Amino acid sequence: MTDSPNQSLDVDVLIIGAGPAGLTAGYLLTKAKQRVTVIERDPVYVGGISRTVNYKDFLFDIGGHRFFSKSKEVVDLWNEILPEDFIDRPRLSRIFYGGKYYAYPLKAFEALTNLGVFTSALCVMSYGRAKLFPVKDPKTFHQWVANQFGEKLFSIFFKTYTEKVWGMDCDEISADWAAQRIKGLSLGHAIVDALGRSFGLNRKPAATLGEQGGVKTLLESFRYPRKGPGMMWDTAAGKIKAQGGEVRMDRTLTRLDWDASEKVWTTTISRSDGSTETLRSRHVISSAPITELSDALGAPLASADKAKALRYRDFVTVALITRAGRGFPDNWIYIHDPSVKVGRIQNFLSWSPEMAPEGYACLGLEYFCFEGDGLWTSPDAELIELAKREIDKIGLIKAGDVIDASVVRQPKAYPVYDDAYQANVEAVRQEVEARFPTLHLVGRNGMHKYNNQDHAMMTAMLTVENILAGERRYDVWQVNEDAEYSEAGISGAEEALKSERLVPRRVDA
Repeated sequence: MTDSPNQSLDVDVLIIGAGPAGLTAGYLLTKAKQRVTVIERDPVYVGGISRTVNYKDFLFDIGGHRFFSKSKEVVDLWNEILPEDFIDRPRLSRIFYGGKYYAYPLKAFEALTNLGVFTSALCVMSYGRAKLFPVKDPKTFHQWVANQFGEKLFSIFFKTYTEKVWGMDCDEISADWAAQRIKGLSLGHAIVDALGRSFGLNRKPAATLGEQGGVKTLLESFRYPRKGPGMMWDTAAGKIKAQGGEVRMDRTLTRLDWDASEKVWTTTISRSDGSTETLRSRHVISSAPITELSDALGAPLASADKAKALRYRDFVTVALITRAGRGFPDNWIYIHDPSVKVGRIQNFLSWSPEMAPEGYACLGLEYFCFEGDGLWTSPDAELIELAKREIDKIGLIKAGDVIDASVVRQPKAYPVYDDAYQANVEAVRQEVEARFPTLHLVGRNGMHKYNNQDHAMMTAMLTVENILAGERRYDVWQVNEDAEYSEAGISGAEEALKSERLVPRRVDA
């Protein structure tokens, strides 16, 4: 990859964002002896939304992050970076609806008992009707889920929670989001699985981190770093430094200038104290939100209006600290009850016993919002009181059991899949690839794809392959939500290349 004259460059590759995508790229590039600098806006934490926050030795995630992937390459990389610190954890999650708890995935007889015979019969009839008269070519989340489960189950188990998460009507959300987040699961599949669960027929030993396959929604176990997902990314950042790279914290992208004659990027970076610095590089890998990247480009995109139209959903985590034994066994509980604002509640001790000091527990209440709205701007004390009231109302613990609390706000947590997002992203993508051959978009926000960390990692892994090869061998946009590329990770990409399903293009062409 190294081009001459290299002495005029500060680094070979500048990476924007120290989340799973950025740190994966940084680790693999420094391992390949490339000069790399990673910049991260957060002054303390790497890992992005996959970080683990430490509050008085209580550890909690920003959302839950199970370590499972169908991609062998991703699994192998997890094992390479963090070989000794994974633990096997049982998956247990429930739905809270109508004052009752439902195992998730559903247990047939429990669901029948809780819903009652009449409502259950309506669900089955609604499902039958959906199979006989499906919506052709569903465009919205509502249409896609109703096709798969029927209108009645959609209204019970999908509508309220989804609208809490997105702050939008289900008829405004693209079917793409449902297709990738509930992929491989239908009512028929769920009933067969639920019957097996009800009779205890589906129990299997915990999967090893190397095992592949299975419908993710129905997984019964997963691997997890013993001190949270941040342990993975703290270790990755440390390995980047040990391999000669840099990870600079408290750095925000301000401006990106492309010199087409020299094929060099000049990146201007700001710090919270008002100081600035610049770095010259041959390549830039960006996991920054597309909207922010577009704003930073010195030569504006013709598709800048498309980038600006992309939307994001944000959320607030309120971590409540209580005594051990006053929690619940679930990893998390989905709150479908419309009488409370909380959308999901985590029990971090159920993720790992090392997430809280001995004798204590930490529960995370997640509130989905838009940056700048009433929830987002509420003082921490008000959010803590709200969380205490709501967890008491649900009946998980008493408000008086809470002995301390902390609030974390996460901007741009979820790229929004509205009816225009695909066209907007595609317009930006095509222009970036045509005008800036050494600007690489990766990760959840960098590609505006609401996928998991293994997907983000695979986009970075293939980008590194492109950079090291000196040509765009792989189209990273072909990585699907299971971090598979043509069904088999990098090996599948190699086969696609050999069969000319992908046409190699020189990066500097």
